[in-house]
Amino acid sequence: MYSESDLQAAVDAKVLTPEAALAFRTHIASVRAAPGADEESFRLITGFNDIFVSIAAVILLVAVGWIGASIHPALGGAFVAASAWFLAEYFTRQRRMALPSIVLVLAFSGGVFATMVGFLVKHGESIFGSDPGETTGAILIGAMALVTAGATWAHWKRFMVPITVAAGTAALAATAVAVVLAITGVPSPDGTLPMVLVLIAGLGVFALAMWWDRSDRARQTRRSDVAFWLHLLAAPMIAHPVFHLLGVTRGDDIGSGAAVMVVGIYVIFGLIALAIDRRALLVSALAYVLFAMTQLFREFGAVELNVALTAFVIGSALLLLSAFWQNARAAVVALLPDNLASQLPATVRTASAAAQG
Repeated sequence: MYSESDLQAAVDAKVLTPEAALAFRTHIASVRAAPGADEESFRLITGFNDIFVSIAAVILLVAVGWIGASIHPALGGAFVAASAWFLAEYFTRQRRMALPSIVLVLAFSGGVFATMVGFLVKHGESIFGSDPGETTGAILIGAMALVTAGATWAHWKRFMVPITVAAGTAALAATAVAVVLAITGVPSPDGTLPMVLVLIAGLGVFALAMWWDRSDRARQTRRSDVAFWLHLLAAPMIAHPVFHLLGVTRGDDIGSGAAVMVVGIYVIFGLIALAIDRRALLVSALAYVLFAMTQLFREFGAVELNVALTAFVIGSALLLLSAFWQNARAAVVALLPDNLASQLPATVRTASAAAQG
């Protein structure tokens, strides 16, 4: 029910002493046979009231957006953004409700972007003509994404909701990709160039996520929650371009060589996930490895049961990995250089050694 950030907030507010908080964490780690960092916990729902408030907020935001759009296309997004900020003043700043805060952040960011889109829908043709061109379009998208990033930064400074950093980073990544596409103007009918740019941006987001992770290796503060959402953003930005460049997304059939390569890449993703103690890469790449395994079973003649066999193999492997995550992670981290391993969250072995010391 309570996250590490909640526990740290209690220490900061002097509700708990640091010693009491440490004793509590040690007790929970011993009960779970894993350090707290291995749980990869984050606040999403603290009670059914979170769901109740989120549903009510969505209904209200849809209503104000609809009313605004009936007046002017730009007002739909503007009304949503303004309403989301107003609601966040109470449900986020005062009540600190997790799920409603996430909904309101996304609504605010989307509302800001939709405001500019609505303005262009209404007045774009008179300003840029009926066909602004790909370069102008890319510049416009980049500019709107940059404005959205600035708005999310202001939201972060006011409310400090962890997912806000990921939302702003996504906007900045979209800005960078759009600007590069506008500058190069290189046609890419197969989508190779955009995918390469998204992959580079994803690696940048991953590096940023690791920076936040490194600043809180014990995962006891809000910084760990920020890193979680950044990893969740980076994972599809890395996984989708990689498998697109392999040709997995271009047809219903791939060769056995490509299928084996997909499985191999998934294993590499798994090793990285174990090392950094984040599971986002495994989840984001799951659909691709399921498809590749299905193709492999089909190649070996198991046509009728290929989907069932794939689900059985992958499901069993992920459950075993989850059950033995701490031990597997300890083995992977032990293979890394000491200077690199020291930057990662503690494993079961290092946590036990620290407790004995």
